[in-house]
Amino acid sequence: MIEDLVQSQRDFFASQQTKIVTYRKQYLKRLRKELVANEDAICDALYIDFKKPKFEVLATETQMVLSELKYIIDHLEFWSKPVKVGATWTNFPSSDWIYSEPYGNVLVIAPWNYPFLLTMSPLIGALAAGNTVVLKPSELTPETSKVIAKIIEKVFPKEYVSVVEGGIPVSQELLTKKWNYIFFTGSSRVGKIVYKSAAEHLTPVTLELSGKNPCIVDATASITLAAKRIVWGKFLNAGQTCIAPDYILVEKTVKDRLVEALKLNIRKFYGDPIEESNDFARITTDSHYNKLKGLLEGENILFGGTCKDAERFIEPTLVDEPGFKNDLMKDEIFGPILPIISYDSEEDIHKYVTQHENPLALYVFSTNKKFQKRIIDKYGFGGGVINDTVMQITNKRLPFGGVGQSGIGGYHGKHSFDLFSHKKAIIRKPNWIDIPIRYAPYNIPIKWVKKIKHLF
Repeated sequence: MIEDLVQSQRDFFASQQTKIVTYRKQYLKRLRKELVANEDAICDALYIDFKKPKFEVLATETQMVLSELKYIIDHLEFWSKPVKVGATWTNFPSSDWIYSEPYGNVLVIAPWNYPFLLTMSPLIGALAAGNTVVLKPSELTPETSKVIAKIIEKVFPKEYVSVVEGGIPVSQELLTKKWNYIFFTGSSRVGKIVYKSAAEHLTPVTLELSGKNPCIVDATASITLAAKRIVWGKFLNAGQTCIAPDYILVEKTVKDRLVEALKLNIRKFYGDPIEESNDFARITTDSHYNKLKGLLEGENILFGGTCKDAERFIEPTLVDEPGFKNDLMKDEIFGPILPIISYDSEEDIHKYVTQHENPLALYVFSTNKKFQKRIIDKYGFGGGVINDTVMQITNKRLPFGGVGQSGIGGYHGKHSFDLFSHKKAIIRKPNWIDIPIRYAPYNIPIKWVKKIKHLF
């Protein structure tokens, strides 16, 4: 079945239809219309899967997708045109161009934490560039996967876009096939498996992974505002956000003030008891819930810590001063648990930040511009914000992606179009002149050859 599907998409791509910009726009507009019509169904599905609040679904999933769709539709014709670049004297006379062409058949493997956004956003970019697509949504959010499959089936012929549902065996089978591009969002561990599979066919990949994202707060920061923005960014989607702050590094002199401000804002956001709040999601899977619950055992908890097994509820939790070797500090937490670690100097910051590979995000709360610059310049990370959290994902003009262990490649807006497009170099030369200097026999003096470099 999968082999037949892949072959049908190869055949359809070979028909050249997807290279027609008006054809792409036609289907992107149909997709947008269907997404608008099904927005309530998408919200309901995400609530069933892990009680994601409707506001969060609209703000972080459906409206972001619709906004990006409109932006890409509006700009696609311009992006698709060949771009003229300056010629060199060695090619005189000529006109030099960059053509954007689709790779071909694309596989998109989506995660469970933002199961709608992180399925649809790469799909839109791949279609805008002129590719065919097979989508593999997460089996861990089955209701959302069903809605996605229903929408895609209604909008697209299966040889253009198809959804393949199923668990790990289905993903494994998909990865045995030859693709022209693979886009994967998920853990670094699985990302390595995807990368290895892609290497068998020399298939280019984008890997959107994760990491331990530091959130640094110095003594000059506005503590009241910092606490509000950290609580929002960390506990959005119950902490299951790849760019959420993973741990706080706070200057020791303001630690107590920050902790109290964090507690105040958690109560203000979610009330008491928090499990009765309609604005706080649940952990998506049993296995991840049990992992997070285990991380809290034996910790010095400053706030929260309540767990409810029956509904996979973990209260927003602040943990005091876990050490370097603590399990909380080994890998990305990916849940509503926030370690708070104090520092005395920038050397202390350096020790914590560099004990992990490059994170997907880094946040700095400070009014000291020199401090901000030192932190931003010193460390490698996917992207970040000064004096806020998570908001880097909201600007479609900025690339979103990791570096090193946190990912390969960046997308959103035009960056998505460019990501899924091969940039083909073309030089057009006339026939009315043919400068003979490059042809044998080579009678030009060698000292002149060495000067040719100035003509490139």
